Amino acid sequence: MTRFKDSDLTCNAFLGGQVQLLQPLSGYRAGVDPVLLAASVPAQPGQSVLELGCGAGAAILCLAARIPELQLAGVEVQSPYADLARRNADQNRVQLDVVEADLNLLPVSLRSRMFDHVIANPPYYRPDAHSPASDTGRSIALGEKTPLADWVAVAAKRLTPKGYLHMVQKAERLPDILSACANRLGSVEVLPLCARIGRDAELVIVRARKGGGAAFRLHAPLILHAGDRHTKDGDSYTPEVSAILRAGAALSRFSVQ
Repeated sequence: MTRFKDSDLTCNAFLGGQVQLLQPLSGYRAGVDPVLLAASVPAQPGQSVLELGCGAGAAILCLAARIPELQLAGVEVQSPYADLARRNADQNRVQLDVVEADLNLLPVSLRSRMFDHVIANPPYYRPDAHSPASDTGRSIALGEKTPLADWVAVAAKRLTPKGYLHMVQKAERLPDILSACANRLGSVEVLPLCARIGRDAELVIVRARKGGGAAFRLHAPLILHAGDRHTKDGDSYTPEVSAILRAGAALSRFSVQ
């Protein structure tokens, strides 16, 4: 199995130190996106969660830190990152079943399981839509190879009836997600993520429910930073976002169904 050398890794604290995450010095490194994704999931203790494309495990381990006793599984196509996710789960004393596989070639052991929640942070860019990274792992993490519609289709198949998909993605890809949800998932809700007041949304978190019949809902945006521009050194997160990133608070914008 290919794996990162310890000398090529850093250990970074998430949720104010509640999660310690090994990440490559050169390669894909988790930012705030997977943390916000994890905060949006209203899982309950004892429920099951699958992450598609789990990388080093940032999102699913942040979710585990907030909600105890979850049954957790992750799928990751890149061997070094799958190994890193296992190491990070062990380091954080979380039981996480990591399966190394392509989304469209899941093993029978995973295709026979159903989950209450599926989460995903798919590559943001369409093929050839961004400059390729010199690091192969980062390039795969950022550049789409599996169509976004396939991510939604696989999620829908793995969800239990009335189960939820939560996905974070570039705002420009929202039409693709909505199209992929048609005839698969309903009760779609969209939360725009805006860097500052007056800025366009760069990202969205989409929630959809298997068998859901509620009307489409577009939420007021979550503003990440206070003020209309950066004026000083250090972060300027709004109190709501700071509570999520520093203390592991839930992102409670979605409706209760």
